[in-house]
Amino acid sequence: MNYEELLERAMKRIKRNEGRERFEVPVPEVFFQGNQTVIRNFGQIASVLNRDPRHFLKYMAKELAAPGHTDGRRASFQRVVSKSLVQKKVENYVSEFVVCRECKKPDTKLVREGRVFVLKCEACGARMSVKQV
Repeated sequence: MNYEELLERAMKRIKRNEGRERFEVPVPEVFFQGNQTVIRNFGQIASVLNRDPRHFLKYMAKELAAPGHTDGRRASFQRVVSKSLVQKKVENYVSEFVVCRECKKPDTKLVREGRVFVLKCEACGARMSVKQV
């Protein structure tokens, strides 16, 4: 076999990730219990974002203007909120507290330095302060 044939054979065996991004935030699974809004996969979303669920819950409660609590896997808010609004607030959280503003990659950590939270990018090394929740 020559080089081209070996290369072609190898390319056929490689599983490609075409059309999909490396970082995909799960769509919030929202349902209602009386006058409460419940996000069923809250823990999974926080895990994918690599963020403390308490910080994420505090942000969501403030943005949705409703007190909330979590049991680890799911979060409940004391107000009926539309699914589209919950999705929009999750996207806002990702752009504000997860994605690096310099290189646009999600490889970041949220670190507390004194009284300020700093978003540290592990990909490009950028550091930027983020607003308080």
